[in-house]
Amino acid sequence: MKPLAILFATSEMAPWVKTGGLGDVAAALPAALRRAGHDIRVLMPYYPALAAVFPDATVVAEIPQLARHLPAARLRLAVVDELPLLLIDCPALYARPGNPYLDAHGHDWPDNVWRFGLLSRVAALLGQVGNPYGWQADVVHANDWQTALAPAWLHYEGGAASVVTVHNIAFQGCFGHDSLAGLGLPEHAWRFDGVEYHGTLSFLKAGLQLASQISTVSPTYAREIQDEHFGYGLAPLLRHRAGALRGILNGVDTDIWNPADDPALAAPYAANRLAAKRTNKAALQAAMGLRPDDDRPLFGVISRLTQQKGLDLLLTIADGLPHLPAQLVVLGSGDKAMEAGYRELAVRYPGEIAVRIGFDEELAHRIEAGADCFVMPSRFEPCGLNQMYSLRYGTPPIVRATGGLADTVVDVNDETLADKTANGFVLDSDTPHALWVAMMRVAEAWQDRRLWQRIQKNGMRRDFSWKHAAADYLTLYRDALARPA
Repeated sequence: MKPLAILFATSEMAPWVKTGGLGDVAAALPAALRRAGHDIRVLMPYYPALAAVFPDATVVAEIPQLARHLPAARLRLAVVDELPLLLIDCPALYARPGNPYLDAHGHDWPDNVWRFGLLSRVAALLGQVGNPYGWQADVVHANDWQTALAPAWLHYEGGAASVVTVHNIAFQGCFGHDSLAGLGLPEHAWRFDGVEYHGTLSFLKAGLQLASQISTVSPTYAREIQDEHFGYGLAPLLRHRAGALRGILNGVDTDIWNPADDPALAAPYAANRLAAKRTNKAALQAAMGLRPDDDRPLFGVISRLTQQKGLDLLLTIADGLPHLPAQLVVLGSGDKAMEAGYRELAVRYPGEIAVRIGFDEELAHRIEAGADCFVMPSRFEPCGLNQMYSLRYGTPPIVRATGGLADTVVDVNDETLADKTANGFVLDSDTPHALWVAMMRVAEAWQDRRLWQRIQKNGMRRDFSWKHAAADYLTLYRDALARPA
């Protein structure tokens, strides 16, 4: 088949700008599609983090002022491993420190409507004939609310087919009616079947309404967001567009996340060399101030410390862990009260519970390798990546059966052990008791080292590479071209 010209529009991209799974996807999926022979280019703002890495990024186009509040900008080009990055250089909107969405006090930047309006508008422009860059996408792939307005311009003005991927439907980018004119959208777009959503202009709703095709990051999440409980008000629209919606499970970067040659680890290992995993456990215990002990399981957590992630459940029962007996290591940040609770745990149980508030990429790798079991009891999880990292590292996870967790983790029982699919432990509810029962099951199974190795190897056999997801996205793009919105 003819190679496609694809524009991947995103507000973040690892390793330079990352607040969640979108950053990882933006780094991995375009690279996989490029390796498959397609002309894919990534579009994102020229944040300070990118300007520091690519100070000499070539100016390849001048973008005129596109609307009253969308200022003129320059389009710069940088290339990473043969993947072109198109960077929107507009200092008035993007030259600011820290988080791409929030100020130093944790509040939304007040001009986010224009910041991501410009990103969406330029994405649409690059899918239209005669744009200043001189290259036109066949498909514009928008991601989350920050770029989801691109399909609206393509719908009203014509141009490429469009796809919008929902990484987390809880964030929808809603702004006042007065932003319609400032963005340069036509007044007739202010309709229930346009960009209007309960009296606001919603970037995400516009994309879901007007994109040629819709995807989300796991098959189960695609079903869940059509239900009122998970749909955050958009379930009726998603049920209406169910024929254009599909769930494609994210992959993981198997070059970066590979226990056989991970430079962060004390000792490399693989499914046929699992004994070396114990060296990583000892190294992690030493680094985190835990007592050296291989006679009880070490539970690991790498997460935002929020109720969505279910880390309040763990905090409720954590006093019982030293008596299970088990150890715990936590890496994360988030809710300030929860951070304080975990810090207090570490003080109460020195040598048994260790907590690091913040994020440390190298330590994350060492926890995946050194922990015996990974704890991820999310109340909802569109896809999740850490459970896949854990399976790949022979660290069976504890999860809730939601979103991508349900699509990747198979509960340990007699039937799944017999068919060699058992690879983790699944909670039956989002209660502290259910999590405690799961942790007791882990402690019991872990004592049977032969059984535990069977569970580890089942998880390590799964292929979570981007190869399959990239093929599914190509099918989605071709469907978008065949059936425009």
